[in-house]
Amino acid sequence: MNFPSLYPLVMLTAIGVGGWLLRRGQQAIGLSQSERVAVGLAAFCGAMLGAKAPFLIADLDGAISGEAWFSNGKTIMCGMVGAYFAVELAKWVCGIRVKTGDSFVVPCAVAVGIGRLGCLAAGCCFGVPTDLPWGLQCAITDDVVRHPTQIYESLFHLTMAGVMYTLLHRKIWRGQLAKFYILSYLLYRFATEFIRPEVKISGGLTGYQWFAIALIPVFAFLWWWDARSLRLQSKRAACNAP
Repeated sequence: MNFPSLYPLVMLTAIGVGGWLLRRGQQAIGLSQSERVAVGLAAFCGAMLGAKAPFLIADLDGAISGEAWFSNGKTIMCGMVGAYFAVELAKWVCGIRVKTGDSFVVPCAVAVGIGRLGCLAAGCCFGVPTDLPWGLQCAITDDVVRHPTQIYESLFHLTMAGVMYTLLHRKIWRGQLAKFYILSYLLYRFATEFIRPEVKISGGLTGYQWFAIALIPVFAFLWWWDARSLRLQSKRAACNAP
C-alpha cells in the first residue's frame, strides 16, 4: 500500500485544488487584490511555520544549523493554528476588518483531505496495529496491518468540508467557521491519538493531546468573544437606527 512516488503529485493536487477554491471563496468578501494576497500569503507562511514549530523546538540544534527545517517532520494541527493566528496578525497590520475565516474553511478542509491520502501513499502518519477488516499495511518500515489513520483523517476533513459548505450557505455561525473547524479537529485529533503510535509524554497522553487540551479553551474563548462583539454591534446598530 506504499507508493512514495505519488506523494508529491497528491500534495500538489491538494495545494492546487485548495488554492482554486480559496480564490473563488474570497471573491465575495470584499477584499482588494492586494489584501487577498496578503491574507493568503499569511495563511500559507503561518501554516508552514506552525507545522514545523514543534519539531524545531524539539531539535534546537538542528533548527539553528538549518537541518531541522528540511527534515520530514510536520503537523497539521499546529499548521492550522499557525495559519489562523498569522492571518489575524496580517489583518491587524493591514487594517482589514472583514471576517475572512469562513472563506478559508472549505478550501483548507478539502486540501487537507486530499493531502492525507499523500501520507497514505508515502507510508507515514499510520496507526497502531489492528485486526479490524479494513486494516492496511500502510507503514514502509514493516508488514504489520494497522489502522489506516490517514484515511480516517482524510474522511474527517472531507466530511467537515461538506458540513461547513452547508453552514456557509445556510448562514449559520457566520464569521465563526474557522474556529468551529479548528475546535472540531482538536477534538478529533485528541480522540484518534489513542490509535496512533505516538510517544506518551505525561499522564498517558501524547504531546498532540496536551496541545489539544491547551488550545480548546483558547478557541472556545475566541468564539465566545467574537459572538459577544457581534451581539454588541447588532445592539448598537439597532439603537442608532432611525
